[in-house]
Amino acid sequence: MMLLGFYIEWDGIKLMALTDKKKVPMLDLGAQHERIGEEVERAVLAVLRSQKFILGPEVGELEREMAAYCGVKRAVGCASGSDALMLALMALGIGAGDEVITTPFSFFATAGSIVRLGAKVVFVDVEPDSFNINPEMVESAITPRTRAIMPVHLFGQCSDMGRVLEAARANGIGVIEDAAQAIGASYDGTRAGAIGDIGAFSFYPSKNLGGAGDGGMLTTDDVEVADRLTWLRAHGAREKYYHETVGVNSRLDSIQAAILRVKLRYLDGWSKDRRENAEDYFRLFGEYGLIDSEKVKLPKQSVPGTHVYNQFVIRAVDRDNLRRYLREEGVGTEVYYPVPLHLQECFASLGYKAGDMPESERASEEALAIPIYPELSEEEQAYVVDRIASFYAGR
Repeated sequence: MMLLGFYIEWDGIKLMALTDKKKVPMLDLGAQHERIGEEVERAVLAVLRSQKFILGPEVGELEREMAAYCGVKRAVGCASGSDALMLALMALGIGAGDEVITTPFSFFATAGSIVRLGAKVVFVDVEPDSFNINPEMVESAITPRTRAIMPVHLFGQCSDMGRVLEAARANGIGVIEDAAQAIGASYDGTRAGAIGDIGAFSFYPSKNLGGAGDGGMLTTDDVEVADRLTWLRAHGAREKYYHETVGVNSRLDSIQAAILRVKLRYLDGWSKDRRENAEDYFRLFGEYGLIDSEKVKLPKQSVPGTHVYNQFVIRAVDRDNLRRYLREEGVGTEVYYPVPLHLQECFASLGYKAGDMPESERASEEALAIPIYPELSEEEQAYVVDRIASFYAGR
């Protein structure tokens, strides 16, 4: 292990007096590629030689493997995670005049997919510990026009799906899992994507299972819904040039599928590495006396199941200044999300105002993601935590 420096005491906390700064990126995809690059390149070359680029054999194989991995009957590939959400809504027949309940603390595509179809977004605030939709508030948000609930499994942890499903089934409405950040996560023994009516996944490069560009997947146990998705993603045509409805052009290409098939074989190992890195963070923050302190709060697992830590998100006092300090110290971070969706300018017509979603708004001011990728070393994690402790030492 490289010697970084010596230790000093500040207000009872042992800090590392660094002789040299380290560089710890938020994500290092290059480190992943070093391990599996030859396999990935062979898979890509095979597709290039086949010249079967659109919905080729690799796509069908990935769909079968994803269905088996999630524990569902069918999986349908598409062009992006954003399209996966929109296609799921289309498959359930959701459109103008309908309402869909979701969370304001998520990536834009969650609400954007609803609005693009002319439906109305109904936001429900999040739980403070999990950052996921508060199931106790879902029931009261249901109206006669509600057609679906779209919980988000944020940062790699499933939402409290038991209570979400209970509310949905009692009112005869669908459940679409936004599982873009949660492939491999589980809720009470059932994997994300197999809990609701349809699961929607993203293969954006930063995801736990990431491609070399955009890509998405839908999972379902309903064979009729799966069949509908296959022709909705291809301009609404069951048979080429014969269109029963207006679909979209959203097909997962064969090169992405080939890359993802290679990576899927490593996914469970990577998820295990992420969980181990999370445990190391809990231990390291504890050694600095920062677990649930007045300055820093660590993520909590609030439901039974498996957390896959797509992100390790802390709550931090004076978050923005901490982030600037960490950048100066060579530590990569990210803010998910600086403005909750109900306060985005494009959704102003919905009539939400500051204060309507207090937990989401507070999360937007405090949440900070720190590096958690599988190849992250314990030494690098120690450096990250030490720099956070250093920031707060004199405050």
